[in-house]
Amino acid sequence: MYIYYIISLIVIGIDQLTKWLVVKNMDYGEEITIIDQFFSLTSHRNTGAAWGILEGQMIFFYIITLVVVIGIIVYMQRFVKGNRGLAIALSLLLGGAIGNFIDRLFRKEVVDFFDFVIFGYDFPIFNIADSALVVGVFCIIIATMMDELKKGKGKK
Repeated sequence: MYIYYIISLIVIGIDQLTKWLVVKNMDYGEEITIIDQFFSLTSHRNTGAAWGILEGQMIFFYIITLVVVIGIIVYMQRFVKGNRGLAIALSLLLGGAIGNFIDRLFRKEVVDFFDFVIFGYDFPIFNIADSALVVGVFCIIIATMMDELKKGKGKK
C-alpha cells in the first residue's frame, strides 16, 4: 500500500522541481519553442483552476484541496486494496492535488509551463501536477469500466 504514496511523492517531487526550474530560469511570460507551432515551454502563473476559472479564490482552493486530499487518503486506506489500477489513479490524483496546493500555499499562484497548440487550438498552459490529475481521472474511468466488466462476466 505504501508504494502508492511513494508514487504520489514522486509526482509532487517532479512537479515542484520543474516549477522551481521554470521560476528560477525563465522570466514570467518567456517562451522557449521546443517544436515550432506545436509545443513550447512558457512561464505562466494561474491564480485560478483549469482555464483560469475561479481566479483568485485561494481560500476556496485551500478548503477543496484539503477535503479532496483527505478523501483520497481515506478511500485508499479503506477501499482500494487489491485494485492496483484504482490505487495508481488515486496516487496520481493525490500527487497532483498536493503539487498545486503547495504552489497556492507558498506562491499564492500555480506555476504553469507546458504550452501546446493542437490543431490550431492554443491549449491552456499546464504543469506536471495538472497532467497527473488528468491521467489519474482517466485511469479511474478505465479502472471503473474494467471493474464493471469483471462484475458483468461474473454474473453469466
